[in-house]
Amino acid sequence: MVQIELIPDLCHCIETVARKEYEKLARSYLQAGKGDSDFEDKVELLRDFLESADFRKLRKQSEEYLLKGQNIKFILYRERGKAKHKMVRS
Repeated sequence: MVQIELIPDLCHCIETVARKEYEKLARSYLQAGKGDSDFEDKVELLRDFLESADFRKLRKQSEEYLLKGQNIKFILYRERGKAKHKMVRS
């Protein structure tokens, strides 16, 4: 199962981190050429997350912990074909 970890901070919200990771993976995928299904799965998962997530809600949830000095990460995964995520304090 493909999973992606995204780690926002006070300077970069979850949406910014997800967009940067998407761009990085998409560039790497294009340079490597087609055929790497792991890249494909990750790019598609990030794209689905970017299109479906309620970033306003996610920013509010994550900033609450970040302002207290706690580290968090979002784990993206698929469940029944849909992009899902969970926030984990680390």
